[in-house]
Parts: sequence; C-alpha cells; structure tokens
Amino acid sequence: MAHFIYFGLPVILMMVGFPIFVVLVLTALAAIVLVADVPTSAIPTYMFGSLDNFPLLAVPYFVLAGEIMAQGGIARRVVTWVVSIIGGIRGSLAVTTVASSELFGAMAHTSVGTVVAVGRLLYPSLKQNGYNERFSVGLLASSGAVAVIIPPSISMILYSMSAQQSALALFTAGILPSILIGVVDAAYVFAYSRIKMVPLLARARWVNIWASTKDAGWAIGTIVVIFGGIYGGIFTPTEAAGVAVVYSLFVTTVIYRELKLADLWRVVVSAAFLISQILIIVAAAGIYSWLLTTSGIPQQIVGGIEALQMRPWETLLLINIGLLIAGSFLEPPAAILILTPLLLPIVTAAGVNPIHFGIIMAVNLSIGLYTPPFGLNLFASHAIFDVAISQVYRGVMPFVLINFVTLLVITYVPAISMVLVGGP
Repeated sequence: MAHFIYFGLPVILMMVGFPIFVVLVLTALAAIVLVADVPTSAIPTYMFGSLDNFPLLAVPYFVLAGEIMAQGGIARRVVTWVVSIIGGIRGSLAVTTVASSELFGAMAHTSVGTVVAVGRLLYPSLKQNGYNERFSVGLLASSGAVAVIIPPSISMILYSMSAQQSALALFTAGILPSILIGVVDAAYVFAYSRIKMVPLLARARWVNIWASTKDAGWAIGTIVVIFGGIYGGIFTPTEAAGVAVVYSLFVTTVIYRELKLADLWRVVVSAAFLISQILIIVAAAGIYSWLLTTSGIPQQIVGGIEALQMRPWETLLLINIGLLIAGSFLEPPAAILILTPLLLPIVTAAGVNPIHFGIIMAVNLSIGLYTPPFGLNLFASHAIFDVAISQVYRGVMPFVLINFVTLLVITYVPAISMVLVGGP
C-alpha cells in the first residue's frame, strides 16, 4: 500500500495532468491519512520548513539576474563577442552557439532562458548560413540544457540543500563536466559542418574582436564578478546571487541603457513567475521527501539492491537510465528534490561520493530536458522557433546520443568531477 501511495499515485496524478506541486501535496496528504502515523499539521510545518534555508535565497536572485541580462542587452553582446572570436572556420556559427550557451548558462542559470536568449539571437543566422531547421533547433534545445550543470547552477543549489552538501564544492565539481559536454558538442557540430560543407563566414579580424570585446566588456564582467567573488572567497554563493542582480542592473540601466527603470516591472514580474514555480515545488517536495525518508522505503530499496549483489557500475547504469527517464518527465528542481532522498542512500552504499553523484544527477537531468517525448526544452523550442515537434525530436536525437556517452564517461571517471574539489 505504501509503495503505491508514494510511487504509483504520483504517476497516475501526473498522467491525469495535475501540476507537479499538486501531485506532491496530494500524495503527501494521502500518505498521512492512509499509511503514515503523523498528524496533518505536519504538512504546512514541513512545507514552510523546507523554504527556511539560507542557500535557497540564491535561487530568486539568480533568476532575477538572468532575466535582467536576457532583456538588457548583455546576452546579445556576449554572443556577438563569441562570434567575432570564432568566426572564419567552417562550422564557426554552430560552435558559437555551443560556446554562447555555456557562457549565458553560467550567467542566467536557467535552461529555457538560455534557449530563448541564445536562440532568438542565433537561430535566424543558423538557418541563413547553411544549417537546416532540424539541426538548428536540435542544437539550440540541447545546448541550452548546459545551464543545469554549469556553475553557479540553481539545480546544484537545490541538490546541496537536499543532500546536505557544500554548494561551493558542487559548483567546483561541475566546472570540468560542463566544459567536457561543451567540447563534445562543439566537436560534433564542427564535424557536421565539414561533412555538410556549410559555407564559411567572414574570417575573424583583430579589429572586430577588439571592438566586440570593448562593447561586451561589462557583460563579460558579470562572469568575472560571480566566479571571482565565489572562488576568491569574497562572498558566498548566496551573496554572489545578490551581487549579480545589482551588477547586471547597473550595467543594463546605467552603462548600456537598454533597460529603462519603467521596464523593471515587466522584468520583475517575469522573474517572479519563474521563482514562484520553483519555490512552490520546493515547498511541496519538502513534505513528500520527509514522508518518503521516514517511511523506511529508501532503506528497503537499498537492501533490495544489495541483495541483488550488483556491482557498483551496474547500480550506476541502472540509476542513470532511471534518471534519464525521470528527467524527460520532470523539471530538474522537482526531480532533484524528489529523487535525491531516495537515491542518495543507494549510491552511498555503492561507494559513490555524494558530490560526484550530484554531478551525475545534474548531467542526467540536463539530457532529460531534451529527451523525447516530454523534455521541457523540446516544447520550449517548438513554441519559440515555430518548428514542428517531430522536427525538434529528430534534431535533438544526435545530441541525446553523444551526450549519453559523455554522461557515461563522467559517471565512470569520477576524477573529471572530483579533481578540482580535491576528493577521491
């Protein structure tokens, strides 16, 4: 009965079409009434208690900073700067798309936001310069998902809360895996461009690079301020989020003057909409995760897996497949908050470092964002670029395959994640 309440009921409710936070609250209520020996007053207590977390303050600040950057000219300047540097080689525009997504993902921290910001700037150029619709939309949908991994990532902050791990350690561990994914994607699009003989763009010229660097200097400074402040020990990741808001607001309103004070209401409302979605999921997942943990089910699952005598690599492969499936149905914040309490005891028993597992989970969920049939980036790209969903599916499949291979490398070579952290 308990297993059906905690796992079967949520699936049924999601198939009916309930929002994920309603699914979690209804499941928690059913568990309290039918199987858990706790009072119903525990629901509001643990829902609000899950929001009483200092690192969680970084989430609304980073979301607001991303909205300001996207609408205030910072994204456009970063993309122009990357184009000026990479131009002149076959495939430079596609490689620019990957690099721009990595850079903007580090500033905006949201996958769909990265797809929107980079896609609006580069999608027309991709189509005009020899890349077909299917490839272009697949490239943008998959490249934007790197925002889930590249630090400072909102998903990492939520995992740090759920797994009781250092957010700074997770940010550090995510650096090399996110770069590796970018390099693999860039190598693929470079090879694709040469095979398809995509036309060359104008060669990179120092005068253009210098001009774009001067124009984008303040925009690039956003990354310097955030990363320099965090890794320089000047401020915590949560404080860095607040600094990012102040800095991006200053640059867009005073330096570039593309964002008027009258526009701030629209920016704040847009950010508040996304923030409320994340926080309401956090609150609902708080009670669900507490009930699941106290039910003893995770311990039963660990015992069942140990009884199977699976080797660690087999356990990780099974978890990877499960996370990919979950990631294609659930948004990363919901998946992390729901699955971390369930899976962390299993991987810990298999000898996996919790920081390393945080990276494994983030990479899985980033791929899930563009894995058919329900990945969020698929529907976002379908709406943004007005492309048939079947074309979006076909466009992302090569990226799903190559990044799944990259995921396996990250999973079975822990040093990629742990070498900068200083762990085993």
